[in-house]
Amino acid sequence: MTEPPSGLARGDWRRGLPPTVPAEAREALPPVRAIRFDSRQVEPGDLFVCIPGDRTDGHTFASAAVERGAAALVCVAGREGEVGGLSVPVVSVADPRATMAQLSAAHEDYPGKKLTVIGVTGTDGKSTTSFLMLAALEGAGLKAGLLTTIECRIAGVTIPNPTRLTSQEAPFVQRLLAEMVDAGCTHAVVEATSHGLEQHRVDGCEFHAAIFTNLTPDHLDFHGTFEAYRKAKGRLFEMLPAGGHGHSPGVAVLNRDDKAWRYFASRTKARVITYSLHDSEADVLAEDVMLWDDGSTFALTADEEDESVECSIRLPGEFNVANATAAITCATALGIDVGAAAAGVAACAGVPGRMERIGGAPFPVVVDYAHTGEALRNALGTLRKVADGRLIAVFGCAGERGKERRTGMGAAAAATADFTILTDEDPRSEAPEAIIDEIAQAMLAAGAAEGERFERIPDRRAAIARALEVAEPGDLVLLAGKGHEKTIEYASGPVPFDDRVVAREEIARRFG
Repeated sequence: MTEPPSGLARGDWRRGLPPTVPAEAREALPPVRAIRFDSRQVEPGDLFVCIPGDRTDGHTFASAAVERGAAALVCVAGREGEVGGLSVPVVSVADPRATMAQLSAAHEDYPGKKLTVIGVTGTDGKSTTSFLMLAALEGAGLKAGLLTTIECRIAGVTIPNPTRLTSQEAPFVQRLLAEMVDAGCTHAVVEATSHGLEQHRVDGCEFHAAIFTNLTPDHLDFHGTFEAYRKAKGRLFEMLPAGGHGHSPGVAVLNRDDKAWRYFASRTKARVITYSLHDSEADVLAEDVMLWDDGSTFALTADEEDESVECSIRLPGEFNVANATAAITCATALGIDVGAAAAGVAACAGVPGRMERIGGAPFPVVVDYAHTGEALRNALGTLRKVADGRLIAVFGCAGERGKERRTGMGAAAAATADFTILTDEDPRSEAPEAIIDEIAQAMLAAGAAEGERFERIPDRRAAIARALEVAEPGDLVLLAGKGHEKTIEYASGPVPFDDRVVAREEIARRFG
């Protein structure tokens, strides 16, 4: 076989083709430079995968991809006629998206097989747990990589997340894993969302361990039902190896404080280890929890051990103790010394946009990513314990997402915040005022009077400025929903906006 253009391939993409493609047909296919699913990114020598989508269909862009130099096409079986006259080889498969993941893994020479890959899933806490998992690995002196909503890291080097996707598409995921291998990493931590799992973006990662944080209804706009949402997350645990034939089984680390843990335990053949803050039947129990305004201390006890290990974390809230417990439990299940893992977690300075303090005001200002009802309830509950005066919240809710978030966040604010300012948060194609009104209706239904307990200011900068205006010494301001994000998504496109930057600017303007 000839070398691919530019020599950029680490492996042979043809090895990832399904067995339905005959051997002689594989041999006739050319090597490729890169695997693409966006025709605008195609360069000469690339493979273009035609993926049908809800809004666009990759088959309609096949001609544009060939014009840009695509060397071959992958299409849906039965649709060869639509792309067959473009003078390049065409491979038809049942599911181009699922196939793309396997092709990407083969193209990068199966990097997941050369790493211990740990997946993290759940409704809330995925990014924080992923960062803490990385810290636990690095605390043991291991070289590791990270792929999360917030950012990616390879052996200590930070790579910004190029999109707003939590789970990137398979070509990016596999390329990043391959770069981790090149950098000498032995472990990788991959945040796995329900979208990413359902759409096969993380197929081929060869997960050896997986962590479950919690489960509440979310993304029902995409999945349709809670059961379908839960099933999508369950795919991660199905991917774990069962062991045997000289290979050790995978590890499923499950939160026993969430009733869904039994469901995920039933979906895997891996070794199941549970952790808990409240259930003494768990394999690992966090006890003697002491919560402070800037972190927590706790002791971890495993059921087969008589002695406990003292632990600490530089993030406030019981839910972050649970996230830290998950990370340390998973690390020790992988054979890492518990003391080293706990030291790594204790040394983690924090997670961008997660309970991040913004200084300069005569009262605490906190930025957090809480963008579901349960996450907002946890964040507000944590901050309520450290606020001497009123708890003031600023948040909105994303457009084109399940409306259960809006009612959940409104109910959480009505129950816990003293004063709330409702504002924009990625309305996308929906009318911002309509989203805000749905949150407001949930607050009204929960007994929060408009004008007394909340008000509406769609412009997010003005909303933040208003919160700083009404807050007094002793109060605490929470800017929720955006966290690390640096844009607001409108129908007209993204607008640069970072809660942390804007808060600092408005604090400086108001307080000098």
